[in-house]
Amino acid sequence: MKNAESTIGGMIDKQSVSFIGSVDDDGNPNIKAMLAPREREGIRTFWFTTNTSSMRTKQYMNDPKACIYFFDGRFFRGVMLRGTMEVLTDPASKERIWKEGDTMYYKGGVTDPDYCVLRFTASSGRYYSNFSSQDFEV
Repeated sequence: MKNAESTIGGMIDKQSVSFIGSVDDDGNPNIKAMLAPREREGIRTFWFTTNTSSMRTKQYMNDPKACIYFFDGRFFRGVMLRGTMEVLTDPASKERIWKEGDTMYYKGGVTDPDYCVLRFTASSGRYYSNFSSQDFEV
């Protein structure tokens, strides 16, 4: 896919919601809507915030296989990225994406034990636009 990073990256940056997928203990897929990633590095690495105590966090700790999906309803196009999700609890990662106002979700601040970071690393993807899908490597 030509210019995948600029085309897909531009679409991702305009979305306020993303979807993350995980695998449960029985090997079944699970999906959840999330706020947009806090940061991204190209279309390879994405940083999200979540609760350490969440079901999804436990699933990623047991099986890091993951996917993320972004959808642009205005132009009916979307991208799925496949890869792995890491659960990060180190201070540097938590401080990296902390924003003022996050205490609404994490009362203890950046050091709240129920605050962690999800870092997704993509290996491949599938882009849909104009009634056509394209697979690509990241």
